[in-house]
Amino acid sequence: MAENENSERLDFVRQIVADDIESNKWGTDVATRFPPEPNGYLHIGHAKSICLNFGIASEFNGTCNLRFDDTNPVKEEQEYIDAIIKDVKWLGWDWQDRLFYASDYFEQMYEWAKQLIKKGVAYVDDMTPEQIREYRGTLTEPGKNSPYRDRNPQKNLELFEKMKNGEFADGSKVLRAKIDMAHANINMRDPVMYRILHATHPRCGDKWCIYPMYDWAHGLEDSIENITHSICTLEFENHRPLYDWFLDELEIHHPQQIEFARLNLNHTVMSKRKLLQLVREGLVNGWDDPRMPTIQGLRRRGYSSAAIRNFCKTIGVNKFNSTIDVALLEHCLRADLNKTSSRVMAVLNPLKVVITNYPEDQTEELDAINNPEDESAGTRKVPFSRELYIERGDFMEEPVKKFFRLTPGREVRLRYAYFVTCTDVVKDAEGNITELHCTYDPETRGGDAPDGRKIKATMHWVSARHALGAEVRLYDHLFNKENPDQVEEGKDFKDNLNSDSLKVLNNCKVEPVLANAKPLDRFQFERMGYFCVDPDSSDGKLVFNRTATLRDTWAKIQKQQQQKKK
Repeated sequence: MAENENSERLDFVRQIVADDIESNKWGTDVATRFPPEPNGYLHIGHAKSICLNFGIASEFNGTCNLRFDDTNPVKEEQEYIDAIIKDVKWLGWDWQDRLFYASDYFEQMYEWAKQLIKKGVAYVDDMTPEQIREYRGTLTEPGKNSPYRDRNPQKNLELFEKMKNGEFADGSKVLRAKIDMAHANINMRDPVMYRILHATHPRCGDKWCIYPMYDWAHGLEDSIENITHSICTLEFENHRPLYDWFLDELEIHHPQQIEFARLNLNHTVMSKRKLLQLVREGLVNGWDDPRMPTIQGLRRRGYSSAAIRNFCKTIGVNKFNSTIDVALLEHCLRADLNKTSSRVMAVLNPLKVVITNYPEDQTEELDAINNPEDESAGTRKVPFSRELYIERGDFMEEPVKKFFRLTPGREVRLRYAYFVTCTDVVKDAEGNITELHCTYDPETRGGDAPDGRKIKATMHWVSARHALGAEVRLYDHLFNKENPDQVEEGKDFKDNLNSDSLKVLNNCKVEPVLANAKPLDRFQFERMGYFCVDPDSSDGKLVFNRTATLRDTWAKIQKQQQQKKK
């Protein structure tokens, strides 16, 4: 691989672009496009394509169009168009005034189809869809010519116009390219170019009764927009000869199609059809459910656009399919949130603590650091009083080995506050611990002892009098299996759904500074993880989504790999 101006090695797609620029192959600026079909919400896999297409345009001083491939009115909705526009903008990319739709080109596509009919390389076929599949052949056996293949061009033109005018029923006729029914590439065996579809289009209304197939429309759209590099995922590699055939037969601008491996993540599915199933069957709470791999789901969970862009850069672009560990995505997320998230204290499973030697009516304002990774973030005031909440898991009446937090008679440090020692445990009639009594050392304000004595544990807390109530939603993988599509006979991917993917905690306590938090604001709850304010929050009700835990499993994996190399 060659290197760019920043001495970074170029992936194979960027290398092709760089070589084309050096040879002045196109005689024009680089032009790419991101062409989503508006039949669902974008997911993390689309983010890879977005960052590749817009990234190349940015890096090589070219342009990238946003183009909706709206050729199937049955599955497409304005809701999806609006969501896609929002997502691409949120990821940080700008197409300026280059927002296009395949439907903008329907008239031109129709004229080009008639051109191929006149040329004798396209024909109207009356066979049923079932017959067309039967005649197509298999990967090992050639197909058979349709009995309608040799109609004369004039008759085909008449029939095609009647198809356009809505004179035939859905499925009764199609327009096919006349290529080779014995071709080794099954995609070249007289592929369908147009089908009859009496459906209302979101933008064209009822103007059209025929709609172009993707393989026909794709290259034409690229050609009309003067795209130089048409970057697709690997499954379209076998379709490239057809892409080339259409453009060569029409003798129009011919972009270069380049295929790269799509993104696959473990513990999730990347099929829009399957994600739509989850939504429609109520197995998730909509497209923006924080457990979904959709861009809107990730944003609601607390992901930053910078983290997603960095992830796409980290995984790179290659020519072979593989599955990426979701831990790498989370690693990129933590790297960004660690630098940008304000720290606060929150208690998710509260246990009350009464400091018996602290004045009952006294409140102190203690200084707390907002972000140790960002000095400019400054400090905040945290109220401290006689009654506090700590995590229930931070106390153990009969401690096990290596448990260094609070136990009867043990002294611990309260973050930013004092050393405290547990003196008494209060229980209810059933023997459940309801309250702890502690004493504090007033000489240790700020969390340090004048005599230099060492404390093994530092614990977070919130003042009971000042704490805000909050609901916290803890998320885990949506699927139990690394490969959700790996199922037993008679089952499907939905049988691998993780029933524990969402746990809701209703009695959490958080610092009062969070009273002003807004939806999608991100924080690190000290010792607990990264959290984001959910849009379900309202006046008097705070709702947080756990974005990620603090533990970085990918960093651990990398460390183990490095040790093995030594």
